[in-house]
Amino acid sequence: MIEACIALGSNLGNRRAHLRAALREMARLGRLRAVSPLFETEPVGMAEQPPFLNAAARLETGLGARELLGALLDIEARHGRERGEKNGPRTLDLDLLFYGGQALCEPGLEVPHPRLHERRFVLAPLAAVAPGWRHPVLGRTVQELLESLADAADVVEVEGADWAADRINP
Repeated sequence: MIEACIALGSNLGNRRAHLRAALREMARLGRLRAVSPLFETEPVGMAEQPPFLNAAARLETGLGARELLGALLDIEARHGRERGEKNGPRTLDLDLLFYGGQALCEPGLEVPHPRLHERRFVLAPLAAVAPGWRHPVLGRTVQELLESLADAADVVEVEGADWAADRINP
């Protein structure tokens, strides 16, 4: 078994419901160990779209990194994710941030996520569930990466971690 960190985001439809449903499906891939509070964030890139709800989860799984990524993409598709415009609106976005302490760079799979250290909307939820996880390439913890960000992006906690308490495996 290996522990992975996954970012969750949604800015179309019932955002909270999309995220809760994704957690339910992710729990079938292993054991959900922790889920962050919900954060509301402004979109990055394409500005003319609704705000996002973002969260992060730690999942213990027996799946390999590529299998896990494939399963996450399947969950997105089942929830209406359409891959159109880059950084465009989406019902569900699931990103594999960390896979154990491994650094992987293969066609279609890059772990840690290549831009996680630049994004407050990823690091704030991730710091809530894995503040001491060390980036295997940069050598800094998630909390250190969050504190080093110079941007002032709006990332507002809108609901505590209990929004998903019933989704975490005992």
